[in-house]
Amino acid sequence: MDATLHLAQDPAADELLGRSPLAALVGMLLDQQVPMEWAFKGPRTIADRLGTTDLDAHEIAARDPEAFAALLSEKPAVHRYPGSMAKRIQQLCQYLVEHYDGDASGVWEGVGTGAELLKRLEELPGFGKQKAQIFLALLGKQLGVQPKGWREAAGAYGEAKSYRSVADITGPESLAKVRAHKQEMKAAAKAAKAAGGK
Repeated sequence: MDATLHLAQDPAADELLGRSPLAALVGMLLDQQVPMEWAFKGPRTIADRLGTTDLDAHEIAARDPEAFAALLSEKPAVHRYPGSMAKRIQQLCQYLVEHYDGDASGVWEGVGTGAELLKRLEELPGFGKQKAQIFLALLGKQLGVQPKGWREAAGAYGEAKSYRSVADITGPESLAKVRAHKQEMKAAAKAAKAAGGK
């Protein structure tokens, strides 16, 4: 993997995301209940605190859970919920060690169809259908992983120029478009809830 990503809006963090399959997966895992840039800066922060230039699934899986949670909790914290996210990251790494010998790219390398890739992503701890579809769209749109039917498997996130998720962010302008889309979706959901409550 060697791509230029702009998800963290931070050159050092984005450089790691573009070359490290595990960092990209961990960033996606962290992308909930915090601003996207904060989530995708997380893998670089973790690597820095571990004193390494990359994340290693074997090493993270084997770490003492309390010590790893403390590492994520150091100020500034890696996530709003560093303890629970530390546990999820370790579960993800343990799964990758068990099923892919610790190689995150094994999740998508050699996969024949988008449907199969979606299934593999959904099997990862912490990845529900929506997160799996967004990551699948990111793989297809920015990382050159395009098995047959990948756009269909990614659902609306796979549509070209849809600006629905991190898969469509290539710089500040597209980030603003994705933010605007998310605000519209939140407003629509709020309006629907208000209308249903009458």
